[in-house]
Amino acid sequence: MTSHQIQLLFLGLAAILVVAHVLGRLARYIGQPAVVGELIGGILLGPTVLGPVLGNYLFPVGLRGTLSALADVGVGLFMLGLGYELERQAVGGRRGAVAGVAAGSMLVPAVAAVPLGLWLAGRHQAGHTAGFVLFIVAAVAVTAFPVLARIVADTGLARSRVGVIALAAAAVDDVVAWVLLAVALAVSTASADTAWQLVLLPLYALVMGLVVRPLMRRLLGMTGVGTLGLALVLGFALLSGAATEWMGLHFIFGTFAAGLCLPRDRGTGSDGREIDLRESLLARITPLATTLLLPTYFVVAGLSVDVRGLDTSNLVELILILLVAIGGKLIGTFAGARLTGIDGHEASILASLMNTRGLTELVVLTAGLQAGILDQALYTLLVLTALMTTAMTGPLLWLIGRRRSRATRAAASSHLEEPRTLGTVLPVTGDGSFGHQGKLSDNGFHRSSR
Repeated sequence: MTSHQIQLLFLGLAAILVVAHVLGRLARYIGQPAVVGELIGGILLGPTVLGPVLGNYLFPVGLRGTLSALADVGVGLFMLGLGYELERQAVGGRRGAVAGVAAGSMLVPAVAAVPLGLWLAGRHQAGHTAGFVLFIVAAVAVTAFPVLARIVADTGLARSRVGVIALAAAAVDDVVAWVLLAVALAVSTASADTAWQLVLLPLYALVMGLVVRPLMRRLLGMTGVGTLGLALVLGFALLSGAATEWMGLHFIFGTFAAGLCLPRDRGTGSDGREIDLRESLLARITPLATTLLLPTYFVVAGLSVDVRGLDTSNLVELILILLVAIGGKLIGTFAGARLTGIDGHEASILASLMNTRGLTELVVLTAGLQAGILDQALYTLLVLTALMTTAMTGPLLWLIGRRRSRATRAAASSHLEEPRTLGTVLPVTGDGSFGHQGKLSDNGFHRSSR
């Protein structure tokens, strides 16, 4: 790189840090997850607002490869952490409810996405119709587990029935969505020269589960979670990502699988004390990704979003995508919850939570764009969908809380028996806003995450 390119790279990274973190804090202040503000920041730094002239000066074409490389490392670390955070939830006797919510929240939007995908395939000249439709199904049906986990914690739902069910169902949904995405990418991008590499995928899965997983447990037990242990984890994740990329899948599947294979038990810290391996490793991995690399990922994604290039026909497409994505999730989750005996109020909360997409959706969409499945216009529409559905969660929960509060006050004023409330599941105050335990006010979340 020349001296001028280095100057522009540092200038661009500084702009990314300022815009992403300022807008992320602003989003949290007004009751939204940070990902909403950071994603808006990426769009603001792209051609939609800056235009091609200023945008190309701040992020010239010659530097976008370097930014993309940094962004890929960031999303790889994100997927590593996501795989490490996923685990079997302590669902107890709620397995039926979890199965119903997970099935409803996946099947209804997936079925609705099939005709939508077929229609969009003809309008956007999809190279492989089956792969394109599978990709649309995965994009519509995914739920952002990290955002959902943060919202559940911030609203005081983590130890409640509705919170446990939501987290367990979201984990199931994400795994299914990643499988669908893997199949879509394999079908869409496989060629005669590389198709044989996909045959190695079952062997890769067996090696990861039967060999690598116990080996990582033993090695981390020997090294602890100091510098050597962290280097071991990161090197393992990078090698796993390289393996899946070589097999014709996206590297995100390899880093995600690496997170699934890391041990969840306790280990030894650098000072010899017993610590929680997962919490300690995530505490060291997450700051690097969230402070610099993921904001860079948002900007790289935003450079491909150009709202100015949309026309009236694209607006019709956006409306239909929103109807399928939002309607499918809300109706499917609500119906699945009700069929398993959950009351209407809790089913409404679950439906609102499962509609959250966040950064997970953006990872899916970027993989589709890089693989050539999506064109720029459709990518822009789906990014807007991810932004809108994530921003809906806070207001929907607030409306549900107010509705419950009004019903409670109406019952009390009529001297009727007070209906059963959620108690610790979703506390509300007299004015209909969420109480202190939920850490919500009329403005929504005080603190949130991706």
